[in-house]
Amino acid sequence: MRALLVVNPKATTTSERSRDVLVRALRSAVDLQVEYTLRRGHATALARAAAESGVDVVVTLGGDGTVNEAVNGLMTADPSLSGPGAAPCYRLPALAVVPGGSTNVFARALGLPWDWADATSVILDGLRDGRHRVIGLGRADDRYFTFCAGMGLDAAVVRRVEQARRRGRTSTHSLYVRSMIAQFLAGGDRTTPPLAVERPGEETQSEMSMVIVQNTAPWTYLGDRPINPNPDASFDRGLDVMALRHLYVPSTVRTVTQMASRKGDPHGKQVLKLHDQDEFTVLSSRPQPFQLDGDYLGERQKVHFVSVPEALRVIC
Repeated sequence: MRALLVVNPKATTTSERSRDVLVRALRSAVDLQVEYTLRRGHATALARAAAESGVDVVVTLGGDGTVNEAVNGLMTADPSLSGPGAAPCYRLPALAVVPGGSTNVFARALGLPWDWADATSVILDGLRDGRHRVIGLGRADDRYFTFCAGMGLDAAVVRRVEQARRRGRTSTHSLYVRSMIAQFLAGGDRTTPPLAVERPGEETQSEMSMVIVQNTAPWTYLGDRPINPNPDASFDRGLDVMALRHLYVPSTVRTVTQMASRKGDPHGKQVLKLHDQDEFTVLSSRPQPFQLDGDYLGERQKVHFVSVPEALRVIC
């Protein structure tokens, strides 16, 4: 079995020594090639080339951004590589994820241990036993995502965190909390929310300040605590949406508290919930921040979302 290990050398929870241990462990089970990412988008090119060369498994060591890039490389590989008629999840290499970031939402949503060594043990067992899970993905315009997307406030928080990291700050849960509070307090015009959710054959839902899209639950974690705007979201169904209308202080605080509760599932007059959606479009009257899987991707005024069922095999 041939495998490619894509390593983000800036992964926050691993060291050079732990990476060496991982490489030796994987080489006990597969014929392994190791590549280090050099820039943003490099993991996409590496995974695409691996798929087109006939590799059986792509393993990532990094955070959710590295996983997202690798998934996009796999999903955009030459569709003829395994012959016509093959379903995407079987014509493509399987994906294995070793958590190396600060949050690792995708790996934890799959049920993998947070610790990289424990997760590696699970992956090795899966490789030896031929065990995998087929999952669906989301697609936003031409880019795939594994667990979440967002426009508005949550994407603005991601942008603020990335700006802080470029200034040398370490990505921590407290940094996200402080960034969320600062962004909310600095947030622009609250009287005319710019976003709308448009679905085929349905009435358009307008005057939204923030739209969160989930392909699985939870949306993210705060330490060990899952944050669950859409607790019924699943890799096995369509996309779930939670949108907030006006960001009034009392209602927004109540919604955030509900999201962080054990049950999750926020509700109220300012909350819109949509479950198991195949397709929809988020529109905006002015450019809004946009994020996928926790990576800020700039500002958009229109994003078309599609659920892609049974898209990928994952070792877990």
